[in-house]
Amino acid sequence: MIEFINIGKQFGENKVLSEVSHVMQTGKCNLIIGTSGSGKTVLQKCLVGLFEPDRGEIFYDGISFTEMNNQSRKGLRQQIGMLFQGSALFDSLTVEQNIMFPLEMFSKMNYGEKKIRVNEVLARVNLEDANNKFPSELSGGMKKRVGIARAIVLNPKYLFCDEPNSGLDPQTSLVIDKLIFDITKEFNMTTVINTHDMNSVMEIGENILYMYQGKKEWTGNNEEIIFSKNERLNEFIFASKFLQDAKDMRMLEAKGIISDDRNMEEILKNGDKLSN
Repeated sequence: MIEFINIGKQFGENKVLSEVSHVMQTGKCNLIIGTSGSGKTVLQKCLVGLFEPDRGEIFYDGISFTEMNNQSRKGLRQQIGMLFQGSALFDSLTVEQNIMFPLEMFSKMNYGEKKIRVNEVLARVNLEDANNKFPSELSGGMKKRVGIARAIVLNPKYLFCDEPNSGLDPQTSLVIDKLIFDITKEFNMTTVINTHDMNSVMEIGENILYMYQGKKEWTGNNEEIIFSKNERLNEFIFASKFLQDAKDMRMLEAKGIISDDRNMEEILKNGDKLSN
């Protein structure tokens, strides 16, 4: 669990975060969403210590990250896995060498043990026998899976993902979402995901924080978001008519008004609207 209380951050006169409080739950996919400039990236960087908040406190499983000295933070960071937006693989290293990099930095394993661990995580992301490939030989989805393998190679308690589906086609995005979701459950991690991808929100959004102009605007899950009355959230999530229609149909279905595809088509043709 990661809890942050009244986090504030500004750069010069630009106030980016204003008293943001929330709890990122263990064993769940915790999503931070919002438009560009909403503060979600700065918030994530504060949580991992890349930025120091000007105000507020951050706790990892009840232990104050804010008050930790550098040595204590170094120990905690070994329990944190990071999946970067562009995967951030080293082009000159093979897949195996990329994944082994954190083990070289932070573990005392011998080479044989490291090799076994690399093969374990490669198997977990369905990339067996990719050890000797270079990043230039991989598709976008494969690079993301290598990034995930590297992020979990040290058995982290916390996993941070920055736009994990950036640059991927919809089908590959669903594969990555499912992989992150399954790994979160399997290892009971606290997973924190920054995303613009509405498919991710609806598929794996178990605990969602919606940011607006540096403040917490709404929290809930992917089921509650369908019924939200928050206008700013609805404008962000259901921006197009297609997505608004999809929301209306989900609400009708949940209320038992829609029973099958034919019923759904008739409602759309007749222009029936969901009553309040």
